[in-house]
Amino acid sequence: MFVDKAKIYVKGGDGGDGLVAFRREKYVPEGGPAGGDGGDGGDVIFRVDEGLRTLMDFRYQKHFKAQRGEKGRNKSQHGANADDMIVRVPPGTVVIDDDTQEILADLTRHEQEVVVAKGGRGGRGNIRFATPNNPAPEIAENGEEGKERWVILELKVMADVGLVGFPSVGKSTLLSVVSAAQPKIGAYHFTTLTPNLGVVDVGDGRSFVMADLPGLIEGAHEGVGLGHEFLRHVERTRVIVHIVDMAATDGRDPFEDWQKINEELKLYNSKLEERPQIVVANKMDMPEAEEYLAVFKEQLAEVNPAAEIIQISAVTKRGIQELLYKIADLLETIPEMPHVEELASLSERKVYRLEAKDDEDYTIRRDNDDFVVESPSLEKLIKRTNFSTEEAVMRFARILRKKGIDQALRERGAKDGQTVRIGDFEFEFVERE
Repeated sequence: MFVDKAKIYVKGGDGGDGLVAFRREKYVPEGGPAGGDGGDGGDVIFRVDEGLRTLMDFRYQKHFKAQRGEKGRNKSQHGANADDMIVRVPPGTVVIDDDTQEILADLTRHEQEVVVAKGGRGGRGNIRFATPNNPAPEIAENGEEGKERWVILELKVMADVGLVGFPSVGKSTLLSVVSAAQPKIGAYHFTTLTPNLGVVDVGDGRSFVMADLPGLIEGAHEGVGLGHEFLRHVERTRVIVHIVDMAATDGRDPFEDWQKINEELKLYNSKLEERPQIVVANKMDMPEAEEYLAVFKEQLAEVNPAAEIIQISAVTKRGIQELLYKIADLLETIPEMPHVEELASLSERKVYRLEAKDDEDYTIRRDNDDFVVESPSLEKLIKRTNFSTEEAVMRFARILRKKGIDQALRERGAKDGQTVRIGDFEFEFVERE
């Protein structure tokens, strides 16, 4: 089974906690603090592996969590950083944030990497908090939580040539004739439910990858039929080979078929209208084909006078070699990379930079008789603070005073004993003289 879309959960490893410890060595009285920092958590990294062709693995494993960093140790030893978690994905994978729908990465090259979930920093041990005024602090930080998110993986086939056309026009038959691919072939709609790829040898030293894509029907741009599952693969191809059943086997009009499919491509992505396209009249071995072709040429000349029609019969192999030469010649004039929206940060890993934020990044609101302080930086500080020691509590109180939270609460009418909430943390407001 071909799987070309998956939704998975990724989480960077949490940072290790810092340690409160003191030197307890013989002949070294009052040795001072000796608690080391915790190690950093591992990142979750997507890496392209050209040996993969589907997203099948993500059908069975949907959660990817990197290891957390080790806790700090005594004797001023730092905990070890956790190893990064490498997740292999096939070339052509687009990574999308499920919440924001932002494209995080467009992975096309072998060994290309992107960090999708950053690991948390390790907490500082008490050796980091020693000062002349407090040479033996009992303060250590908790490790920072790793980033977590749900992401959507979409796989778009990486092929030079894409065969498009209504179901049962002969796309699979053509691919089986020109390559070693063995797609399922049958005289009924939607024989091809998943893309089939084959390497085509032109015969003069040139070759290219051809994809037999699932049959397209009217309304596909809205998801009808195989819809988007088909159209996302067309975006990757450098040349579109449009197969038309010139024998009108199912009673359809060849020119209307050609118009409908081009309209679906345009409605899905307007850039596909500009993609080089070769019109191929298939089933020319059938008796009625010549008559339909004459009418088709007249109608096509009215809307696209420069269009060239290649006549073939995939069954008898008539005109196949001429078509291959035409495709190979056209590919030589087109850049190797498909026309997709590139992101500037795709050359190497995606880099996350810490943005400086204003210290006054908080708001205070009333919730009945309670006060609620909303501040991302304070919520992060609470998670990193170990409130098991009095020194840690006093340090947190000093930070609140320095940020002006105390004064702001007074101005909003806070009194002794009233509850103040910051995230999941609650405490009583105490007015000191």
